[in-house]
Amino acid sequence: MRTIFLALLLLNAAYFAWARWVDAPRRAPASDALSHLPQLHLADELPAATKTDPAQAAAATVDPQACFSVGPFGDVDNSARAAALLRAKGFDPRQRAESAEPSAGYWVFVGGMKSDAETDRALVTLERGGIKDALLMPATADAGKRISLGLFSERTRADKRAQTIRGLGLNAEVAERKLPGTLYWVDLAPLPGMGTVPIQDLFAEGVSSRIAVQSCPPAVHLPNAAAAPAPNPRTPTPAVADPKAAAKPPAAR
Repeated sequence: MRTIFLALLLLNAAYFAWARWVDAPRRAPASDALSHLPQLHLADELPAATKTDPAQAAAATVDPQACFSVGPFGDVDNSARAAALLRAKGFDPRQRAESAEPSAGYWVFVGGMKSDAETDRALVTLERGGIKDALLMPATADAGKRISLGLFSERTRADKRAQTIRGLGLNAEVAERKLPGTLYWVDLAPLPGMGTVPIQDLFAEGVSSRIAVQSCPPAVHLPNAAAAPAPNPRTPTPAVADPKAAAKPPAAR
C-alpha cells in the first residue's frame, strides 16, 4: 500500500514538472515593426484628464468665424419670419437689406421690325398660329418695333413659348427682366455641431422655397458686427423711375 502511495506521489510530481516547464505556451517574439506601436486601451481605462467630451469635440469642428447668409427674400415680412424661426431654434440671426436688381421674369418678344407693315404681317401670322395674346409695344429708338408675347416667371416656360413662335417663322427672343429693388438676407453663425443652416425647416413652416444658404459677403463680420436694424415694413420702398416704363410688358405669368 505504501509502495502504491509513493508511486502516485511521484507521478503527480512528474506531471506538475512537465506542465510547468515543458508544456508552457511559448510566446512569439514581437516584431520590430509592431514593438513601436502604442498599446490600445479601452475608453474606461483612460485617465480622466485625457478623456474628450463629445460635445466639446463637436464644438471644436465649427469655425468660430463662420458666417452664413440665408436668402434672398423679396420682402421684409418673409425675411423677418425666417429670422424669428431661426431664433427659436437657437440661432442669433441678423437681418440685412441690400440694393439689387432682382429678376422680374423672362420676357418673350419678336423685335427688329421697322415698319407698320412688317408688324401687321407678324401679328397676322401669330393670330393664324393660335397666339391670341400678342401685344404690340410702343417703338423705341434703340429697339424699334416689338411684339410682346408674354412675361414668364420660369425660364423653361419662356423658352417653350419662344420655340412655338419660332415654329411660325418669326424670330422670337427671350430676355430676363430686372427691376431696381431691395433684397433681404438673414446672416447668422452656425450652432456647435452644425455645418450649415436647416433651411428645410423653414420650408416646412411656409417660408419662400426660393432661398438658399451661402457664405456671408466679405463685408459681414458677425462676431464684431452690431445687429443690423430691421427695415420698417410700414415704410414703402421709394419708387425708382424707369425710362422704359411705357414699354414694359404685362405682369409675369
